[in-house]
Amino acid sequence: MTKIAVADEAELALPADEPSAALLSPAAILLIQLALAVGGFGIGTGEFVIMGLLPDVATTYGVSIPAAGYVITAYALGVVVGAPIIAVLSARLRRRTLLLGLMAVFAVGNILSALAPDFISFTILRFLTGLPHGAYFGVAALVAANLVPAHRRARAVGRVMLGLTIATLVGTPIATFLGQLLSWRAAFLLVGLIGAATVALLWWFQPRDAVREGASIRRELGAFGRVQVWLALAVAASGFGGMFAIFSYIAKTTTDVAGLSVSMVSVVLALFGIGMNVGNIVGSRLADISLKGTIFGMLAFNVVVMTGFSLTASNPWLLCLCVFFTGCGFAACPAVQTRLMDVAGDAQTLAAASTHSAFNIANALGAWLGGLVITWGFGYAATGYVGAVLSVIGLGVFALSVLLEEKDGGKAKAR
Repeated sequence: MTKIAVADEAELALPADEPSAALLSPAAILLIQLALAVGGFGIGTGEFVIMGLLPDVATTYGVSIPAAGYVITAYALGVVVGAPIIAVLSARLRRRTLLLGLMAVFAVGNILSALAPDFISFTILRFLTGLPHGAYFGVAALVAANLVPAHRRARAVGRVMLGLTIATLVGTPIATFLGQLLSWRAAFLLVGLIGAATVALLWWFQPRDAVREGASIRRELGAFGRVQVWLALAVAASGFGGMFAIFSYIAKTTTDVAGLSVSMVSVVLALFGIGMNVGNIVGSRLADISLKGTIFGMLAFNVVVMTGFSLTASNPWLLCLCVFFTGCGFAACPAVQTRLMDVAGDAQTLAAASTHSAFNIANALGAWLGGLVITWGFGYAATGYVGAVLSVIGLGVFALSVLLEEKDGGKAKAR
């Protein structure tokens, strides 16, 4: 194996806030994106594998399954808390150094999770392992976007996110199977090894970059003083909540509403994963053509699909089709991530990392609201209506964002 080829020299200090496509060969850029995506694959696998192994964890530690579910909450809390704090405190770090550190923490956290002697230590370790999640994806998206011309940024972000979407389709099932065959501890050990492999890949392929001129904690915190940043995060938190409202209860919808066997749940989940991958690839291309149009279009698409989910969930074929299209709704993710880069100004690290805090808020919000309508007696199929309402809210927030942006632009021209 040899180090990536750079146009003029082997060790090039790349300014982290400027496009560098002209300085790197296409093969070098591809290898960097691959390394970043492998990290996303490991994070995605580690985040979702626990859901299939929860009964095994509960048995090992002698707790109930609902109590064991707190480890999922602990990880999500780590993501929400870690993303903005790490982004702010690391303002003066090189992005290469930050990525290596984040993935090292993730790798060690998963390996230690596999060795945790009791439930309390396991829960604490899941929280700590979640801390680098959002910051990693945010910084990785910035690095990927800066490697290509402006009109291809969303596709670069999509390639990083492809690691996450492939994890839902391939990584999680394999890790779950390994955990059920050997031990749930083996699954987390595997995820830790993927994290370690990512550290090696980033060390080898990611060029050294320069600390961004003027970077500081104060400048990063300036992102939260921008209304457009808050609106973009609100779009992510509300607009993606519907996907999680449906996904959180899809197993019971499949068996109790559509009348399919338990064995078909894995097929339905696979359709969701395929939809996410298709959506990520197609959505990133559409976003490079029209960023705002993609966000508007996909949120409207989600309203239709999720309403259709509730209306047709009792039909197995239509349920499967709607689940696939619900996964396709992930197409808005690269667009929203890129949108945040546009509105964040010179505080991009905090804004980009906070996107994934917003996604985890969407996860919690969707699951909570979906659970409420089920508890109120509306049934599992009603989770689609929850998703449709959340998508409408996301549409409204984004419409407000665009209107304010155009208004501010008109004032700037008048001056």
